Amino acid sequence: MPAAPTLRRTAWLLAVGMAAAGLWGAARAQPLYRSVDAQGRVTFSDRAPSAAARPVEAPSGNDIDTGAAALSFELRQLVQRYPVTLYTQRDCAPCDEGRSLLRSRGIPFQERTVNTNAEIEALQRLSGQTGLPLLTIGSQQLRGYADAQWSQYLDAAGYPGRNSLPPAYTPPQARPLIAPVPAPAAPPASEAPAPIIPPPTGPTPGNPAGIRF
Repeated sequence: MPAAPTLRRTAWLLAVGMAAAGLWGAARAQPLYRSVDAQGRVTFSDRAPSAAARPVEAPSGNDIDTGAAALSFELRQLVQRYPVTLYTQRDCAPCDEGRSLLRSRGIPFQERTVNTNAEIEALQRLSGQTGLPLLTIGSQQLRGYADAQWSQYLDAAGYPGRNSLPPAYTPPQARPLIAPVPAPAAPPASEAPAPIIPPPTGPTPGNPAGIRF
C-alpha cells in the first residue's frame, strides 16, 4: 500500500527538477551585452545597455555586425560572449603578424588603430600600458604578439582552429580608437561678416587732389 505515495512523490520530484533545469537553461540562454563608457571602461551585463551607453558596434556599420548574419550560430554566440578586438598602429610588424593569425583562423574581430597622442593616452587608460599589439578576448588582455599564447586563449574561448567563415562574411574595417571630431560647418552666408573695403588711394570726384589724412 505505501508504494503509491512513493511513486507520486518521485514523480513530483522529477517534475520539480525538470522545471528547475528549464529555468536554469533559460537563464544560460540569455544574451550578454558589452558596453564601453566614456572613459573606455568595458562592462558586461545580461541587460541591454541604455541609450546613453556607447555600444560596441558603431552606427557606421563597419563592425562585426556587418557580416554577423552570415556567421554560424556557434560563431555568433562566441562573438557575443567573447568579442575579439585587436589594437594596432602603423608600421608595426608584430601587429601585422597578429592580424594575419586572426584572419587565417577565421576569427571575427574588430581592429582599433592607435596612432595619435590622444589615442595612446586612451590605450594607457584602457590597458595600463602603451605597447602594441594588444589583443582582448572578452575581458582578457594579451599584451604583445605571441602566436602560441594567442592561440591558447582563442582555443580556450571556443573559437575554431581553422577558418570556417562563410564566403558571404564581410570583415569590418579598422577604425581609430578615438573617433575623429568633424570640423565645424561654415556659417551661413547671411551670418558671414561683411568684407572690409579699403578706402580709395587715388584722386576721386570728392577728393580731386587725392589727399589722405
